[in-house]
Amino acid sequence: MQRAVEGDQEAMRALWSRHRRWVAAIVLAHMPREAELDDLLQDVATLVVSKIGGLRGGEASLRPWLRAIALSVARTRGRRTQVRKAGWLRLVHWAAGAGADEDRHSARSHSPLIEEGRRLMDLAAELPDGYREPLLLKCVQGMSYKEIGEAMGLPDTTIETRIARARRMLRERAEAAGIGAAETAGA
Repeated sequence: MQRAVEGDQEAMRALWSRHRRWVAAIVLAHMPREAELDDLLQDVATLVVSKIGGLRGGEASLRPWLRAIALSVARTRGRRTQVRKAGWLRLVHWAAGAGADEDRHSARSHSPLIEEGRRLMDLAAELPDGYREPLLLKCVQGMSYKEIGEAMGLPDTTIETRIARARRMLRERAEAAGIGAAETAGA
């Protein structure tokens, strides 16, 4: 990290590569539906590169700093479009794995499990702000309560409570909508 702060381009690439998926999860949780994830990630990366020289506090301050930039970019785009919900359908494609974009899209669009996942993500998009992001970070990124707490600046116990409540809310909404994979929210 220190080399990146000092302007080493290779270190900056490695730093971005290591944190890109995590930043994408933050952006997904807060971006407007009409926005393109890749566009927002490019905006975040541009800000990171231009402002990393001012980062202080070492490795411990990196994730909160990245989160603040990701939130700022997503919210700025949200203010522009007047849409405050996340683009959850993109998450289904992004989180599903490797392969050519066309192959991934055509194979997934016909799968009943993918369709159920999309419906579940649409319901998750309706969760209150304070619950949506921790649930996404836990279930999609596999982060620990401690890691999520550090990134969000909240105690681990608060994160654990919010995730439990988010899962319950999502399960109730899925049952009400007749989605059979309601137990998927507990992943």
